[in-house]
Amino acid sequence: MKKHLQILAILGAALSLTACGNLKNSNLANNAKTSSDSNNKTYQTAETGNNGYTVLLKNGHYVTSPIAGLTATNNDNSVDTRELERGLVQISKGEYSTNSFLFQEGQYISSTVANDWLGRKSKANPAGLNPALGSKKQYNPYYLEEIIEQDYLTGSGSNYHIGGMSIGLALNSVDYYQKTKDGPEYQAAISRSKQQQYGQAIAQQIVARLRKKNALKNVPITIGLFSKESKDALVSGTYFLSGTAAANSSKITKWKTITTQAEVLPTVGNKKAINSSDASNFNSFKQSIQNYFPNISGVTANLRYENGKLAQENISITTQFYGYEQIQSFTRLVLATARKYLANDVPIEIKIGSVNDVQALVAKETGDSSYQVHIYGGE
Repeated sequence: MKKHLQILAILGAALSLTACGNLKNSNLANNAKTSSDSNNKTYQTAETGNNGYTVLLKNGHYVTSPIAGLTATNNDNSVDTRELERGLVQISKGEYSTNSFLFQEGQYISSTVANDWLGRKSKANPAGLNPALGSKKQYNPYYLEEIIEQDYLTGSGSNYHIGGMSIGLALNSVDYYQKTKDGPEYQAAISRSKQQQYGQAIAQQIVARLRKKNALKNVPITIGLFSKESKDALVSGTYFLSGTAAANSSKITKWKTITTQAEVLPTVGNKKAINSSDASNFNSFKQSIQNYFPNISGVTANLRYENGKLAQENISITTQFYGYEQIQSFTRLVLATARKYLANDVPIEIKIGSVNDVQALVAKETGDSSYQVHIYGGE
């Protein structure tokens, strides 16, 4: 029963705190510390484990960003969002210590401002960060697809103030467009060098604009450049550059290269796996569980590498169960097989279910933790 409660806490936090991908151990009811100011506004801090940020709550509520989910076009995919947010938290850890700063979703860029920035630059929208449309012969793509903001706060009791800010700029690697209304769809590929050139230029503009806000004149502002994947991609995009404008500065003078890779296993066609040993371990895991249960329709893994080393592995097993004992038996097999074949030193999440429903979860949150198991509808 204890394991079931622990895994439910992980799931609840993952769902409610998706903008901060490392806040999986939060138990907002049990870990919250409360204080009040003279205006009867109540603040809580939700503590997190695994070197994650403590989250600032207001009046018992998690504070969401007004610009979350806003995009420049309708060509977004379903795999980039989590990595866009999670990756920015990882970048921020290098600038804003988890021991000194609290996390809150961004509150300084309004939805109106974000929509203007995501639009094309024109007389009607001089604030647009995407280029003007261009001509029939020379189409200018949408470079900037999405902006996310994360605020890092300092203080105590009823007095919290911003001590640092991080901005994620999601840049298209492919822009989809039509030359005529209801006409065929065309694609404009955007190279990494173009992403970098454009991203660095608009990052400087954004820093200069944010400095006009009184609360942001004297705080560091970190910006990460994220390369989005195509809209039908199975693997997420990644951050490739980050830079910080120091307090009182309106310019980023130094950029850091970020080496992050993502892939889906099994690979398609003749594509080689990033790490042959990890691919072999996954294939052994996959074959073992497929030999046991006849109704498996798919086993896939999403892997993330940082600086060439495996940092996370998420596996999805799609099947159809016809009885409670089948779920129980198969989940026990998955647990034993994961222990036998999968990496011991990285976080792993294995979801078991049908196309529409997750029926069981086997997971460990850190490289040195033990697997936890939850079967939905079980004991």
